[in-house]
Amino acid sequence: MRFLCLFLGDITQKGYEKKRAKLLAPYVPQTQGRSCLVLRRPLGAVLVLRRFPPADIHTEAVQAALAKHKEQKMALPMPTKRRSTFVQSPADACTPPDTSSASEDEGSLRRQAALSAALHQSLQNAESWINRSVQGSSTSSSASSTLSHGEGKGTSGSLADVFANTRIGRSWLPTEQSLRLCVPVSSRVSTKIQQLLNTLKRPKRPPLKEFFVDDFEEIVEVPQPDPNQPKPEGRQMTPVKGEPLGVVCNWPPALEAALQRWGTTQAKCPCLTALDVTGKPVYTLTYGKLWSRSLKLAYTLLNKLGTKNEPVLKPGDRVALVYPNNDPVMFMVAFYGCLLAEVIPVPIEVPLTRKDAGGQQIGFLLGSCGIALALTTEVCLKGLPKTQNGEIVQFKGWPRLKWVVTDSKYLSKSPKDWQPNISAAGTEPAYIEYKTSKEGSVMGVTVSRVAMLAHCQALSQACNYSEGETIVNVLDFKKDAGLWHGILTNVMNKLHTISVPYSVMKTCPLSWVQRVHAHKGNLGRIHNFSLEFSGSKRGALKSQMPQTLLAPPWQISRAKSFTNVQSRDTEHTSFCCCCICSFCVLPRPGVPGAPLPGRAILSMNGLSFGVIRVNTEDKNSALTVQDVGHVMPGGMMCIVKPDGPPQLCKTDEIGEICVSSRAGGMMYYGLAGVTKNTFEVIPVNSSGSPVGEVPFVRSGLLGFVGPGSLVFVVGKMDGLLTVSGRRHNADDIVATGLAVESIKTVYRGRIAVFSVSVFYDERIVVVAEQRPDASEEDSFQWMSRVLQAIDSIHQVGVYCLALVPANTLPKTPLGGIHISQTKQHFLEGSLHPCNILMCPHTCVTNLPKPRQKQPGVGPASVMVGNLVAGKRIAQASGRDLGQIEDNDLVKKHQFLTEVLQWRAQATPDHPLFLLLNAKGTTVCTATCLQLHKKAERIASVLCDKGHLNAGDNVVLLYPPGIELITAFYGCLYSGCVPVTVRPPHAQSLVATLPTVRMIVEVSKAACILTTQTLMRLLKSREAAGAVDVKTWPTIIDTDDLPRKRLAQIYKPPTPEMLAYLDFSVSTTGMLTGVKMSHAAVSGLCRAIKLQCELYSSRQIAICLDPYCGLGFVLWCLCSVYSGHQSILIPPMELESNLFLWLSTVSQYKIRDTFCSYSVMELCTKGLGNQVEMLKARGINLSCVRTCVVVAEERPRVSLTHSFSKLFKDIGLSSRAVSTTFGSRVNVAICLQCLVAERGTSGPDPTTVYVDLKSLRHDRVRLVERGAPQSLLLSESGKILPGVKVVIVNPETKGPLGDSHLGEIWVNSPHTASGYYTIYDNETLQADHFNTRLSFGDRQFFFTKLHLFPSCPVSPERHDALYVVGALDETLELRGLRYHPIDIETSVSRTHRSIAECAVFTWTNLLVVVVELCGCEQEALDLVPLVTNVVLEEHYLIVGVVVVVDPGVIPINSRGEKQRMHLRDSFLADQLDPIYVAYNM
Repeated sequence: MRFLCLFLGDITQKGYEKKRAKLLAPYVPQTQGRSCLVLRRPLGAVLVLRRFPPADIHTEAVQAALAKHKEQKMALPMPTKRRSTFVQSPADACTPPDTSSASEDEGSLRRQAALSAALHQSLQNAESWINRSVQGSSTSSSASSTLSHGEGKGTSGSLADVFANTRIGRSWLPTEQSLRLCVPVSSRVSTKIQQLLNTLKRPKRPPLKEFFVDDFEEIVEVPQPDPNQPKPEGRQMTPVKGEPLGVVCNWPPALEAALQRWGTTQAKCPCLTALDVTGKPVYTLTYGKLWSRSLKLAYTLLNKLGTKNEPVLKPGDRVALVYPNNDPVMFMVAFYGCLLAEVIPVPIEVPLTRKDAGGQQIGFLLGSCGIALALTTEVCLKGLPKTQNGEIVQFKGWPRLKWVVTDSKYLSKSPKDWQPNISAAGTEPAYIEYKTSKEGSVMGVTVSRVAMLAHCQALSQACNYSEGETIVNVLDFKKDAGLWHGILTNVMNKLHTISVPYSVMKTCPLSWVQRVHAHKGNLGRIHNFSLEFSGSKRGALKSQMPQTLLAPPWQISRAKSFTNVQSRDTEHTSFCCCCICSFCVLPRPGVPGAPLPGRAILSMNGLSFGVIRVNTEDKNSALTVQDVGHVMPGGMMCIVKPDGPPQLCKTDEIGEICVSSRAGGMMYYGLAGVTKNTFEVIPVNSSGSPVGEVPFVRSGLLGFVGPGSLVFVVGKMDGLLTVSGRRHNADDIVATGLAVESIKTVYRGRIAVFSVSVFYDERIVVVAEQRPDASEEDSFQWMSRVLQAIDSIHQVGVYCLALVPANTLPKTPLGGIHISQTKQHFLEGSLHPCNILMCPHTCVTNLPKPRQKQPGVGPASVMVGNLVAGKRIAQASGRDLGQIEDNDLVKKHQFLTEVLQWRAQATPDHPLFLLLNAKGTTVCTATCLQLHKKAERIASVLCDKGHLNAGDNVVLLYPPGIELITAFYGCLYSGCVPVTVRPPHAQSLVATLPTVRMIVEVSKAACILTTQTLMRLLKSREAAGAVDVKTWPTIIDTDDLPRKRLAQIYKPPTPEMLAYLDFSVSTTGMLTGVKMSHAAVSGLCRAIKLQCELYSSRQIAICLDPYCGLGFVLWCLCSVYSGHQSILIPPMELESNLFLWLSTVSQYKIRDTFCSYSVMELCTKGLGNQVEMLKARGINLSCVRTCVVVAEERPRVSLTHSFSKLFKDIGLSSRAVSTTFGSRVNVAICLQCLVAERGTSGPDPTTVYVDLKSLRHDRVRLVERGAPQSLLLSESGKILPGVKVVIVNPETKGPLGDSHLGEIWVNSPHTASGYYTIYDNETLQADHFNTRLSFGDRQFFFTKLHLFPSCPVSPERHDALYVVGALDETLELRGLRYHPIDIETSVSRTHRSIAECAVFTWTNLLVVVVELCGCEQEALDLVPLVTNVVLEEHYLIVGVVVVVDPGVIPINSRGEKQRMHLRDSFLADQLDPIYVAYNM
């Protein structure tokens, strides 16, 4: 027997003989006469060919690979997830996928038998490795995350030690990197990842000239080539010719002539037999019926579909053939009917749904071919999806088709005088066969009539076909070898084809064997899966087959199992193989007496470099390949390099097989450019000169030519994965995975391997369908072992390994995995895995080298006392207050209390404040006199009831409103120091009341002023559960103030006296209180008045929280100082009425309005799609001159631009939106007012694009819009009068140049006097205040914020202040400075289900927390997306990805993320995450 199979690996001769003797012991009498010699062909120094080893050593290479990890001590936390995230359906309720799917046919299991050497021992080692990892991790199975993120310092430290001391294999991690693991979640995601525009031209604007030596460009670390890597040493090959194509006298001039001949002379001879679902013959088509029915169809197509003058079809038109895989009879009739009618058939698969995998690409093929007519059967037509009107649905991407039923009862009989035009075969197209590329695009391969005839002649000669033979075909009869043998060559030689559909093989695996036995079949055309089907059944094959062709040729591992099972009745020599592609066939003649097949045991390491080397050292990484025969008759073949120009390979080099033959395809229909690169290839030599003038066709197969002109195929171009310059075959990796006890965890044949481009290299992704009864532990063990085995055998790391639920991967028509569609789902985030492992630390080895700060100074540096680097010193100032004329208000009334008293006398009825509720109605107003009177009453109450003295602190606990304002001025009148505090939320006292209590304690408040409602809340039983209510200071409610005339109790302040304390919690989680003196308050109000030109006749609308920062100043102070009217809109009212703010601005025709980012975001998301409704309500924003966003962070350019664009249809000017900037120590540094009442106009706020890579080095480089790695920054506003800022190096305290990123130091009259106290840290007082530059006499006060200023803009220059981020929140990773907002912006746009994102660091790991606004089953999809985008755009590897519910990320009242609070919650395991992924 001859049995051609493929095997990955080899064993020693002694081991082979021992194994063989053990297996053949029960059959010694039967095997005595057989030759057991090892045949070796003379292959020189390159190849060693030997008999194929027994079948039970398939997985030994993997076992030996895993055995190498025996000494590795692993302690990896097992992936965990919330139990509610995945509900596994019971095994009996889940329909298992097809274990014999066509994905194996396409190569997924091609190399399972090619893994040699021992696995059992290593699997035991792997089990102990997994056990240690499970025991070393948290295995809690609570409803929340089962992985403890650390309890205090001890837990996190121990886990960090685990990461630091753990390695997998010798090439898994660089020694300086620690190992991380992934923890699962699932997620459905349709994502629109905004990729960088790398193809744009370089920036036209030159960068700023810098006076320092630094390399701005972060160069990707390019792995150096291995000096020991094998290199080709042979001579350049020459094209190999096949045997001449013989001339047979009875060969017809065309295939249609052969049909006519057999249909008229041998009408009763069987042509095609179809089987039912049980494997029994259901119908036999004779040659007479085929001829007559094809004739009727041809006549109907040409004469009955239209009118005589306007026929629907004419010769040369294209027609789609849509027939199911279980109806070869109707397809064969339709195919030959089209040939007789001289129309071009285009066979395609039956569309089942509008969302079929690859369906849109098929539609593109139909449209490009100009197809308007589709032929099908009546049964198939009824099964197509219909609309409610009964019409066939319009498939996505498909042209509109007219469907024609080709059943006999719908065909018209042709007149006796009508005959089809059957002429000699010419170069006109005969049919178009579709081909799917690696990227998923579908192209039509056009085959001419003469090529079709020559193809049949070559196959007839190569396979020794003779009339009357029977062949059994299990291949797809619509394309490739199934079409060539079962439909075309069949008619050429009057063969009888028994077609066994794929569905029959699923229900009756032995059907093809039974057909061979029943019909005494001489030849079987089979796929590998049929061998596995049949080999698993202990049936006896009573007849011997002279030849069985396996297609594709290298996927023959299962033939070994089949022959071992059926060895009593089947000769090994009856198996041979043929190589198929869309252009060529390379058959191996199966004639008696032919030499045994040759096999080569090659080094997989050599193959990865494209070089043929005999494996003599590491038997675990050996690949056994078998020849596929000689070049087809009449053809010529050469091997060219797969990349670049078609240069001929050397004799010991792997390349792409190219074929020159009359029997190949002629072009890709409608794709001239691709056609030239595929069908018209002229090979060149090493010097680039063409070798001959004969064009070759690229086959898409990788291989080489061995001794005796035998052709060896090692893989497909579509399955080639090029990682770090080395080539790996996807089928080899699949076989490795299947060798790791996959039967318990995943389905055989349901594994997809592909590569994705991430960070300048290809990364390998493995996706498999998990069995429903597989446990989390089993899945994790299998994934871990697969990673080890692939790393050891293939010397390549897996970037991502994902397990998805059964029957969820997109399928090909024959049930295999649609690789390109699976890859698209992975990149879009719609794969929905149930388990996932990301290994970026293992795979990504080309990261830039970490930055090392150089203490040295460049030669062009300027020395001015201390180092000043750059073009000029980065400093800027606002207008000088001393040169600005003002009225007598400043001179006569220096303090706010004096201003209020003056206004109460001068303009007692002038309205200062107007408060609106959610309905937009006025609920309270305050004139100058009313405010003054109420303030006096409150001051009297403080003295009478509170017994307070001047300088005592008083907490003001009020909801946003005018009561807060009157209480504030009442405190000022009495000489007390007010402290505004946000009141606790009645529904969440446990969360909000401790903060109130903390501020009361830290501020040492002697009294609390509040309302009756809040006073009862503070003393309620619910409050007692959160704090000790007995320790509250004196609580006074101001709802019922005394109406009697009070004595004068006003206590005038001094400039140095404290006006109020401003308490807030910073984004780093620190409670900070700053002291604001009366002089600073007056200076601040004066600067804002001059900047915005505020005066008594103006109105402004304020939608801000009035408890701290600039929001408090605008809400309570500015109206009293400037005299303008403030319309107060509490932000909480927008939750019940989104229209409130905009409608108020429109109704009162407000020219200047102030809001926060949270308010703007609420309106953008809630009202962005309701612009028409806003118009219907009469809202018009054309009156708005300035809309200022108050913030203490980097301007959110995307949000402000979106707001401007969305509401421009209701009159909002594109110049209206601007920003302000302040900090804890100086609440207002910049404030932009574009157009003032008097008509003066300041410069527009400028935006610049800066280079992110330079920014990470604390450098500033301007680039053009659209440049790669660019960041858009907006000016933070115009610097206020009297303010001077300078950019300082925080380490040297020296000024920086304008091309450097530094810390803002500010000097102004309204800077805070200092910290009142900092909770848990009182050492920052001297550090943040009263700090001098390292040179110069001027004193500067600074705030911990980065910026860079001084960008010239036209038409005139002005100093623009750009805030980049908070210094305390920057992340120091790999020696570079990263700003969290940049990483968060990249992550947020990767997927539409990400509601919010926050990042922080933990034990040198970058942790990304994302809020999932979709279904919990979508969470796992986010892990690779987040990892990819951070790696691509920021050159960082994410250590941990945490997926949480919406609202988990804490955000303060100013809309700023509390990242440190989030970090503490993560470490304390209080997030209740949906999924936590620790990347390896």
